[in-house]
Amino acid sequence: MIKHIILWQLKDELSEDEKVDVRKGIKEGLEGLLGKVPGLTEIHVQTDFLPSSNADVMLDSTFESEDALKAYAVHPEHVKVADEKVRPYTKNRVCMDF
Repeated sequence: MIKHIILWQLKDELSEDEKVDVRKGIKEGLEGLLGKVPGLTEIHVQTDFLPSSNADVMLDSTFESEDALKAYAVHPEHVKVADEKVRPYTKNRVCMDF
């Protein structure tokens, strides 16, 4: 089992209303990958956070193996979500795989 955790900060120029919509889009897009990406066994996106947080979105995902994680990174469905719903709106990404 491999865990893949990511924290993102959204771009400063987004309004609070835009940030709400972006977080919703990221959550729906990434969680929608379950069942589409082989080896992805769990995926949860956290968009509700306390004011003490310095991240806007957290991805918590589980894969069968390191090879499954590598395949996810280039899977067309994942790349589409990343390119359309994540990368255009984020300024910072921190990742930990274990």
